Amino acid sequence: MSFLDVVSNSISLERNEGERCTRFLEELLSDYPSHNLQVRLWDGSIWGANDPKCTLTLNRPGTLRRLCTDPSELKLGEAYVYGDVDISGDIEAILDFADYLIKPRDCSLGARTRLLHLFHSLPQHGDAPGRWSHRTASLDGELHSRERDRQAVRYHYDLPPEFFALWLDSGMEYSSAYFESREQEDLDAAQFKKLDYICRKLELSQGESLLDIGCGWGQLVVHAAAHYGVRSVGITLSVPQAETARQRIREAGVSERCRVEVCDYRDFEGKHRFDKIVSVGMFEHVGARMLPEFFHAAWQWLKPGGLFLNSGISANANDQRVGPSFVDQYVFPDGELVPISTNLGIAERAGFEVRDVENLREHYALTLRHWVRRLERNEEEVKNLTDEATYRIWRLYMAGSAHRFSSGRLNLFHTLLRKPGENGNVSLTREHWYQH
Repeated sequence: MSFLDVVSNSISLERNEGERCTRFLEELLSDYPSHNLQVRLWDGSIWGANDPKCTLTLNRPGTLRRLCTDPSELKLGEAYVYGDVDISGDIEAILDFADYLIKPRDCSLGARTRLLHLFHSLPQHGDAPGRWSHRTASLDGELHSRERDRQAVRYHYDLPPEFFALWLDSGMEYSSAYFESREQEDLDAAQFKKLDYICRKLELSQGESLLDIGCGWGQLVVHAAAHYGVRSVGITLSVPQAETARQRIREAGVSERCRVEVCDYRDFEGKHRFDKIVSVGMFEHVGARMLPEFFHAAWQWLKPGGLFLNSGISANANDQRVGPSFVDQYVFPDGELVPISTNLGIAERAGFEVRDVENLREHYALTLRHWVRRLERNEEEVKNLTDEATYRIWRLYMAGSAHRFSSGRLNLFHTLLRKPGENGNVSLTREHWYQH
């Protein structure tokens, strides 16, 4: 056989493999409800929309078979992180497709037989590229012990501050903004509104004391000190966060009434009780079995009549995740999301009175979409600061989170709690919350 014959047979085989993949996709996705997706194969073959919102590129002959063999959130995520697939366009649009692959569906025996036959015809050769390496979360110690929690927080947060600054707002608020409309484009303004909204809910006033549990880069404690005249203290487990927060405190000129400490909330020893307490986006790291201790600690630090605003993500009790979690492995190790009913019950048993519960999940979906667009606009800078795999992990994680908030599988609750006491009457209406 001549060299030209070998090349011709190889091209013919590749085309046959591509055709088998497109036939399998036709059968697999015959009732797929969305028409905004295109799948592009390694050989140039195409399935799906001519003018797609999102394009999924399969880079190797064996990719489709791997994705459809016991599909899970983790497996699909890793295929993107390590370069077995590429995603161009609106990455959030790929999440519906991922849900479709993962969730079991009812179909006739004939349809199952055809699908199985086509699946067995898919090419197997071509290992996953593994173009980039990445250190996955590997934590030591007992779950939610102090040392293990430090490892988990540092795994997530101890990236260069410049990385976060590329896609967060100027205040580096790594939590949901507060939007007045879905069309609002100014993320900085929406984050400022969030900070003010929290302060108004807490009814902060001149001379009061505020504790921020899990203060991040310190913008809330700075805002409360600068705009409401309170004495504020923030605590975090992340050294880089604390260093940035202290710099912000100095730049804002509020060092005399504002400070940030690096410590576990279980080890914090305040000399005085606080008039108000806030925690934004830290609750998810506490762990279900530690929630009674978390609420008890807040209760101990709060003056009678004081308010505690806890802002945290809760899982929808009706949403059952299928298979291992990509976020647990690559983003938030040991993070636990529990239903709001569980949170409220534990808070009440700690002695708190529940004064208000507000679900702001739409605001978090909008915030995440801002972050994804900013991350994508700064793709090359992000990769230079970190690496290709980190860029892909954060792009997928934030788009996936936006998808889950938008669909109601995740919720963001502001829970306003009060410690009973003669002092600290709560306003009769919410009118002052919405004043500018």
